[in-house]
Formats: sequence, structure tokens, C-alpha cells
Amino acid sequence: MVVEMDLKKIKKVFFVGIGGIGISAIARLMLASGKEVFGSDIGESNITDELKKLGAKIELGQGIELVPKDVGLIVYSIAVPKYDPEFFKKLQSLHIPLRSYPEMLGLLTKDKFTIAIAGTHGKTTTTAMIAKILIDAKKDPTVIVGSLFMDNQSNLVIGQSNFFVVEACEYERSFLNLKPKILVITNIETDHLDYYKDLADIKSAFTELSAQSEKVISDYAKYLEKVPKLLVPGKHNKMNAAAALATADMLGIKDADAQKSLASFSGTSRRLQKKGETKGGVVIYDDYAHHPTEIKASLQALRELFPKGSKKITVLFQPHLYSRTKALFDDFAKSFFGVDKVFLLPIYFAREEKDESISSEKLAEAICLEGGDAAAFPDFISAEKAVSVLNFGPNDVFVTMGAGEAYKVADKIFNF
Repeated sequence: MVVEMDLKKIKKVFFVGIGGIGISAIARLMLASGKEVFGSDIGESNITDELKKLGAKIELGQGIELVPKDVGLIVYSIAVPKYDPEFFKKLQSLHIPLRSYPEMLGLLTKDKFTIAIAGTHGKTTTTAMIAKILIDAKKDPTVIVGSLFMDNQSNLVIGQSNFFVVEACEYERSFLNLKPKILVITNIETDHLDYYKDLADIKSAFTELSAQSEKVISDYAKYLEKVPKLLVPGKHNKMNAAAALATADMLGIKDADAQKSLASFSGTSRRLQKKGETKGGVVIYDDYAHHPTEIKASLQALRELFPKGSKKITVLFQPHLYSRTKALFDDFAKSFFGVDKVFLLPIYFAREEKDESISSEKLAEAICLEGGDAAAFPDFISAEKAVSVLNFGPNDVFVTMGAGEAYKVADKIFNF
């Protein structure tokens, strides 16, 4: 049981892993409320750079020596206790109040009209769509999204109303810290099998969240016919938009107003984001897809934009986690159907221990057995060299894909 705390009395907050997409939004909120914000992260990023500009004091590295003695609260990623238990014990020994990112979300949304968007896929885009509808309708919500809005390149919108729109992550049942007024469930599929036992276990978490939510939206098929022509391609985005329309309807927002908002929705960062086009006409995309269903949805959307025969699509994919790649191996092997070429980077294993039974090389072999054309590289440098010598032209689309750092290859080669 988490002991309640009065955030108003806390003047200084320290964030472990302050550059994380979710936790950084909390840091922004704390800065906006006038608190001193300190933090640490293992690397610099655009997010940490922006936080510094806003006044956060950030150190590189990870250690209790980086925590100022007079902070009133430490906020940490749920990965810390699991993957660095010794460090977490040291944090506990400081006897400073500790809260995980999900616990902080629960605390911040406790007295708000919380609209939570959960699901295996589509959370980020659906959250952003709902946020845009509410903002355009002058509902003035606060929003935390698991990416960056394309228009302001921020993962946070600070509003003055009681509405709070938040992306709700199912990993380790994190979303159970929330008690939404409206819960949107986009879909439920097998994932995070490093934590969940099976699909039934995953469903049990969603059932528990539903039980502590006032209203649940999980069937929005009837709204599909009301989805306007979208700027973001793909059948999956039409489904996301239908969920957003269902939410708007529940909030009493007129269909026409919600449709107008969706028609001008430009997407979020790393969700099939068009990075640009080279002088030679090569179109570059970056996508966060890291689950077979997401990969298939993104590739279907690309083929909607570039039908077979009009453009060749080359994908540079970085698998995310040994556990996910192993559990969904056969599905991954079949998910690149219709792609002309697949390059694979080494598995992005986060803090998992190496699993010799699975590798990108094995996945490349499996993709080829499914009729694809795939090759794996031992490191980023090898991949960069291979991509840089390809004879790309105006008939080519190059896509970096995955939850890791595949995008850095395109950034380096094409100077984005």
C-alpha cells in the first residue's frame, strides 16, 4: 500500500532515468509547478536537453551520490528494482520518499477526470487523437503521451481543467495505479511474456483495470464509418480514430467537431513518422513498431501509401528484448511479408541477460524461409556500411523500425 503524500509540500524532486518518455513528462509537470527538479540518466538525449532548458539539473550516470540530500521525493522507473536491485536498495536506504512512475501517475490523476488509454497496440496514437479532440473542443486537458506530439515536440500538455488524458501501460500491471473515469481499451494481445504468464494473465490485468474504471470503451466498430479521411495512413489508425470518436461521443463532443480534429491530426513522433526525403528521392520513415502485429500494421500502411510495384521498401529493424523475440519468433518471421529487403540489427535487450538461444541472425534465417530477403548485422557500424552503399533512388522507401535505436542509422547516413 502506497502511503499518500502531499505534493504541494515537496520543493525538490529527483528523477532516476529522467530521460524516459513517460517519466520526463512528470519532470516537466514538476518544473511547471515551481519545484526544483534534479535527475540522472545513462545518456543524453533531446528529452534531457529540453528538460535542462526548462531548468532541470541533470547528471549523467546512475548512483545515490547523484541524489541531493535535501530532495523531498525520488521518482524512478519500474525497471530499476527489477534490473538493478542493489541500486534500488541504496535508494531505499536514503529514507527519502520513493515513488515509481506508475505510482506518480496514480497520485497526479487521483482527483482528476482521468481518461486512460490502454491496450497492447495503438495507445500512443489514440491518446494523442483524444487529446487533440479535447484541446480543439476547448476542454483544456492535461495530457501525458508516450511519444512526442508532432506540433510541439513535447510529451506533455498542461491544461487548467479537471480533464487528464493519459496513456496507461500494462507492463507489470502498472496501469492499476489509475482509477479512470473513462477507460479506452484499444486491443489485447500476447506481449510482455517476461512478466505475464500467458494471454489469460494479461486479460486478467485488463479485467482488474476495467473493474476500477467508471466507464469502459472497448467496442467502437460502429464509429468506423464516421472516421474522416486521415493524414495518418493505415487501417490501424482508422481503428484508433474510431476509439477517439467513441470517447468524444461519451464526453458529449459533437461528431462534426471530433471529425474535424481527427482530419487534421498529424501523428506523433516515431509512429510511422516521415523523416524526410533525400535529394535523390529516397523517402525515409521511422516507426516504433516492435511487435509482429504492429509491424504488419505499419507495413500495410506503407503499402497503402506506396502500392507494390511503385516503390521498393527496405526495412532496418531492431528486435526489442530477447524474451519478446523468442516468445513471438514465428510471428516475427512472418510479419515482414511484402517488404523487398529486411536488415536486422542486434537485439535491443535493455537490461535483460543475454539469451544465446535467440538472435537476429536466427530471425533473419526464419524470414528468408518465409520467402523474405533478410540479413542480420553484428553491430550498428556494419549496418551503416551496408545501407550506405545501397543504390537507393527515387523508387525507394527506407524504414527504420523498432523500440530501440535503429533510427540512429538513418540519422547518420542521411544527416537527419
